[in-house]
Amino acid sequence: MSGTQPLRRPARLAPGARVAVVAPSGPVPEERLQAGLDVLRGWDLDPVVAPHVLDRHGEFGYLAGTDADRAADLQSAWCDPAVDAVICARGGYGAQRMVDLLDWTAMRAAGPKVFVGFSDITALHEAFAVRLGLVTLHGPMAAGVDFVKSARAQDHLRATLFAPETVRTIRSDGTALVPGRARGVTLGGCLSLLAADLGTPQARPSARGGLLCLEDVGEETYRLDRYLTQLLRAGWLDGVAGLLLGSWAQCEPYDGVRALLADRLGALGVPVAEQFGFGHCGDALTVPFGVAAELDADAGTLTLDEPGLS
Repeated sequence: MSGTQPLRRPARLAPGARVAVVAPSGPVPEERLQAGLDVLRGWDLDPVVAPHVLDRHGEFGYLAGTDADRAADLQSAWCDPAVDAVICARGGYGAQRMVDLLDWTAMRAAGPKVFVGFSDITALHEAFAVRLGLVTLHGPMAAGVDFVKSARAQDHLRATLFAPETVRTIRSDGTALVPGRARGVTLGGCLSLLAADLGTPQARPSARGGLLCLEDVGEETYRLDRYLTQLLRAGWLDGVAGLLLGSWAQCEPYDGVRALLADRLGALGVPVAEQFGFGHCGDALTVPFGVAAELDADAGTLTLDEPGLS
């Protein structure tokens, strides 16, 4: 699957909807989880915490429990007909280790529902697109520090979940790295995860025809260079319609990162919008993946053809 085909949209949430919180990646701080659950309850949602969310792997402390347990939590939540949405607790690392343990046939049979996360969850966004053909939400996670402290992040995710027609146009505070307009289907996520996904069973062959969203955190500029160069050399960026660049938190000063992005992406000859306000940043916006849209890099807007949720 390339980036050109709009995907199936899950239904929006209604008050009282049951939301499962899972931890496919890193260990979850309990106090932040509780704060996030309070936010969700304040939206009149019914959050349920999967059994292994607060686990920590006995040998590898960067994982929230074993691969099998993390996969079982996600699959059980997804296949539970009483669950309307699955929200990840946090990122970190580990989704790649468990994604091939999921029973995609069973998950496909369970039908569409809302899936929310970002960062390491990029591996799952790609898998949900390729294996399930489903729109997902690149947005704040339940135990994310930026979520529990940010009214804007909360408000934008809440609007996307409950009244998605009110956020069909996503506005950034950024500018155009390369000016112009482009149409395509949204996809992407964390740059390092997209590069790591190449050649795996979940990887789409290219981003052709897509509006590719990219961001990352805590990476030195030469590493960002390596990820971008790998995607370019693999032909994965051939035919991409446009790019939206989010945050580069805890990377080197933005002037240097910006120069690299211009160097590696400018030659693609497509519009590139920078500092678009999604990713590892305060007040992060929620971006639906798998929806046809128009990017206006000069205006800093992404206008969805239809709401991210039905």
